[in-house]
Amino acid sequence: MEFVKHLLKFIATALILFISLASCSNDGDDSSAGQDSQSCLADSDLNRFELTDESKRLARGETIDLVVYDAFLAPEGAFERFKDETGITVNILTTSDTGTMVSQAVLTSGDPVGDVMFGIDNTFLCRALNNDVFMPYRSSTWSELSNELKLDPIGRVTPVDYGDICLNFWKDAFSDAPTSIQDLTSSSFSAQFVTQNPETSAPGMGFLLSTIAVFGDDWEDFWKELRSNNVAIRSGWSEAYYEDFYSKDRNIVTSYATSPVAEYIFADPPVETPPTAIIADSCFRSIEFTGILRGTDSPAASAMLVDFLTSVYFQEMIPETNFVLPANVNADLPEVFLRFLEEVPNAVSISPDVIDANRNIWTERWTELVLR
Repeated sequence: MEFVKHLLKFIATALILFISLASCSNDGDDSSAGQDSQSCLADSDLNRFELTDESKRLARGETIDLVVYDAFLAPEGAFERFKDETGITVNILTTSDTGTMVSQAVLTSGDPVGDVMFGIDNTFLCRALNNDVFMPYRSSTWSELSNELKLDPIGRVTPVDYGDICLNFWKDAFSDAPTSIQDLTSSSFSAQFVTQNPETSAPGMGFLLSTIAVFGDDWEDFWKELRSNNVAIRSGWSEAYYEDFYSKDRNIVTSYATSPVAEYIFADPPVETPPTAIIADSCFRSIEFTGILRGTDSPAASAMLVDFLTSVYFQEMIPETNFVLPANVNADLPEVFLRFLEEVPNAVSISPDVIDANRNIWTERWTELVLR
């Protein structure tokens, strides 16, 4: 019955989501001044949850809901193992994209539709933290997680994985392959590039942020040049990758640093090396987090799930199921990743505060430059 209750609440939330999104759009400009004086990553008045042996014992037999975005793939057998170890059943509650998932969580902050969220990233982080979506909790694995990924020192969210959004290209498509993001404006690559709308796609947003980080105040000029060079825009990653890029109508696409590894794994017939490569200076670092939703009726069970999601066992499963990299420094990468994953030593990033304050301004300006 608890799951049904949460599901009904989830559906009701979705019905008013349009109103919420409109409100968020209006709030974008107003938040800018506040972000300058108070970071969303600053200290919080919320009480941190402490997991005890007694609370673990009492949590046995509980059922909790894990809220995820629609692209999440649960590693086979993972949550069955969690139940065997803890006695806790995990239901997967799938939403739409990350932005919709976060907006719904904001609407129900303190009375959540689920118990734990998986997949909020650094581009939406401040929206959730500013609305007290999460309960602070320091996981038992906290010391094992990469310090660079622990953006919230309080522990309202815990890093689970990271990856880089990068330009990908077919190696055999060019005698002189692109080596820099700036190359996309060259006439040599006219009508070769397809990317995604940042208002409807996480990779599209990542690439927009990359251009802002790389070019600074000149980012608008870069996009004007891309438009003159016949860039193609699609609503989502699947359309851009499988329709334009896979057909080789376009030979450069916004995707992920792990995409060449996936191309190698799933190649039919098999290949000796990945047929695609990345342009390293185009990469934007994306970090995904998990967190206990404030107001859950099962804080102990939820904390145990956070511990599990960041454990070496689970962390070593996610590269080959979700093609992301583990946050736990003790987790080993699969051999195929060690062989073929291209290093991105200087992936760019932008503070979550800055993204939150400027997201609507940037996307509206991008729309004016590229689509109108």
